[in-house]
Amino acid sequence: MKPAPAAESLESLRECVRAAFDAGTPLAIHGGNTKRFLGAASRGTAFALDMRAHSGIVHYDPAELVLTARCGTRLEDIEAVLAERGQMLACEPPHFGANATFGGMVAAGLSGPRRPWVGAVRDFVLGCRVIDGEGHAMRFGGEVIKNVAGYDVSRLMTGSFGCLALLTEVSMKVLPKPSHQYTLCLDIDVGDALRRLSGWAREPLPITGACHDGSALMVRLEGGRGSVDAGAARLGGRQVDDAFWTELREHRLPFFAGSLPLWRLSLPPATAPLDLSGEVLVDWGGAQHWLRTAADAATVRHAAAQAGGSAIVYRGHDTAADAPFQPLSEPLLALHQRLKQRFDPRGLFNPGRLYPAL
Repeated sequence: MKPAPAAESLESLRECVRAAFDAGTPLAIHGGNTKRFLGAASRGTAFALDMRAHSGIVHYDPAELVLTARCGTRLEDIEAVLAERGQMLACEPPHFGANATFGGMVAAGLSGPRRPWVGAVRDFVLGCRVIDGEGHAMRFGGEVIKNVAGYDVSRLMTGSFGCLALLTEVSMKVLPKPSHQYTLCLDIDVGDALRRLSGWAREPLPITGACHDGSALMVRLEGGRGSVDAGAARLGGRQVDDAFWTELREHRLPFFAGSLPLWRLSLPPATAPLDLSGEVLVDWGGAQHWLRTAADAATVRHAAAQAGGSAIVYRGHDTAADAPFQPLSEPLLALHQRLKQRFDPRGLFNPGRLYPAL
């Protein structure tokens, strides 16, 4: 696969897309390539379109809690600018490498440990600029939180893995960093952990992270000093290093170093580990399970469906034999195909990255 010409400006990106459209040549769009392990490789692409040259913060208003940046901007650089003003990307997106980009964060739509208590990536997207499959530049949404005009296409782009349009710029809501953080470790089994979490959910506790790593329950408390101290006294346990949450988010805990295929199960809150062989790490208070197992895809997905959830394979699976993402029902697949046809009529953008039929 050859690299496409470097494209710093919006017009040069449009020219790349127009050239691909005229030649009928699909494009493999990427930023820092830190999430290339997730999903299938783009099918039949001749050019790799690296978005990192299209970078920079366009607008940042700390008072209004809004930041707009070009999609090739490094995620670390954006977080550093926000940290200077005591603010953050509250969805706590994983980087999986130093070259992670702002656009890659939105395209992948992955959120970290804080997600159940604060929201997902798409919940913070206010607007975006894109280039469609014919080279037209379009803008959706804006830079205000109360923006309800028309269809929310900007959030539709979140988690699309670049299959619908070429993301060039995104506006997001940011939040103040909590003034205090406290991480507790409780030496209890996963069943007891889920029961306690279910009860704590009915109390005004400042919990923003809850993970059972197979041996103990880790709980993060964030907020004002008084509420955090009161919460810690209520929950018990011992204080441990707050770095646990970064290690969890970036998959650097020992659990993620295993050799078996890694699955992510999205399940109803407080779901107990499923009856599957392998090792389990329970995050999001039971709503997200990381599973290492040698079980085949059909077995894992059937178990997840029986529990009212879904499953995708992250690492270590033969994606040529089975699509890594949860298969779509026929009505949903038809809807996806219509959206793909509308935004990318010649199928130029990351074909097959999400599903073989897209």
